[in-house]
Amino acid sequence: MTHGRLRRFVIDPTPLRERPAYRWLWLGQLVNNGGREITLLALPFQVYVLTGSILAVGGLAAVRLLALLLFSLPGGSLADAFDRRRLLLLTQVCLGATSLSLGWLALGGRPPLAALYAVAFVASGISTVDSPARRAVIVGLVGPRYLAASLVLDQAGGQAASILGPALGGLLIAALGLPAAYFVDAVTFGGALLAAWLLPAMPPQGGATRPGLRSVGEGLDFVRRVPVLLASFVVDLDAMIFGLPIALFPILAVSTLHGGATELGLLTAAPAVGALVGALTTGWVAAVRRQGRAVLLAVAVWGVAITAFGLFASVLPLALLCLVVAGAADVISAVFRGTILQLLTPDRLRGRLSALHGLVVTGGPRLGDIEATAVAAVVGAPASAFLGGLLCLAGLVVIARRFPQLDAYDGGGGLAAAGSEPAIS
Repeated sequence: MTHGRLRRFVIDPTPLRERPAYRWLWLGQLVNNGGREITLLALPFQVYVLTGSILAVGGLAAVRLLALLLFSLPGGSLADAFDRRRLLLLTQVCLGATSLSLGWLALGGRPPLAALYAVAFVASGISTVDSPARRAVIVGLVGPRYLAASLVLDQAGGQAASILGPALGGLLIAALGLPAAYFVDAVTFGGALLAAWLLPAMPPQGGATRPGLRSVGEGLDFVRRVPVLLASFVVDLDAMIFGLPIALFPILAVSTLHGGATELGLLTAAPAVGALVGALTTGWVAAVRRQGRAVLLAVAVWGVAITAFGLFASVLPLALLCLVVAGAADVISAVFRGTILQLLTPDRLRGRLSALHGLVVTGGPRLGDIEATAVAAVVGAPASAFLGGLLCLAGLVVIARRFPQLDAYDGGGGLAAAGSEPAIS
């Protein structure tokens, strides 16, 4: 393979090289993502060891989800009301404080469950401001030309952290205990804080918007009036609600594969491995103009892969292969959906729409867990995964017919529309 063809195949690091401000943002987020994954592993483990109750672990997930449902849209309105760099500085300090609090509670040996829930609720609430502010600044830092490549880099960094972070967290807990895991996470916020400090001022272009219900309503109304954006949200919900079988993995590992923790770990890691491989082989995405069609095709591959996973769930190598393909398709869909969102959204609305995007990405999988387990209770886990894949494909056909604008969307138009927003180096 020639050097030119190789460059079109592998991930494009140009934004890191050409846009120093984005490089700081990406490096800070990479370090912090690793720390966050450590806490995402440690806290449920601590709750289970403390209580011995699966319901208590489920309660932790419910507390986090409640915070996201309550604060995501208001958090997005804050990201459109204030300088986003200042918001990032504030959120890093606050999130670091929550990790320090968890470490301090762990030093006590047996902290109250309510205290752990409270810290998790606060941390999730703060993240509803941090995440949309972080996503909203990307176009301003890299410019439309490098937007797709920068979103791929974000996906690659996130997937790498999701693979390495839990492994490091397990080693830390085993060797040094839970407090060390939380304190390491707190230290990573120092790196994210430094990266935010090195960013330029990032006020919303077009004027700040007063936060509140009217601001939230304006963002929702904008999505309603732009069919391509609305379709991009609906298609992700379709894939996650019907085609995401993660909640079935423990059942499949034990009852279908007749295994245990090893099989569960392999099933859980396979989509992340596929997503990382997919992200590392996306040098071609910046040349794709029909980004809406690319989303539809990626979700179709996802649906086919999940359907095949249901069919071959009892054959571990084939099941893992299907999940790897699904993970790669998912990351391609995420990159193009993110590109469409950023290019079609005015900067003054990016915080609110990024928050809505985050709510869809977070809430969809939780609804998918409910759907998958409810169907599995009736027809079994393999059939639930198989039917979920088929329902995803059926939903995709309906969405493509209901929103023909998504298939027709030409990213070149979006580039032209966003071209007035210069990159900040």
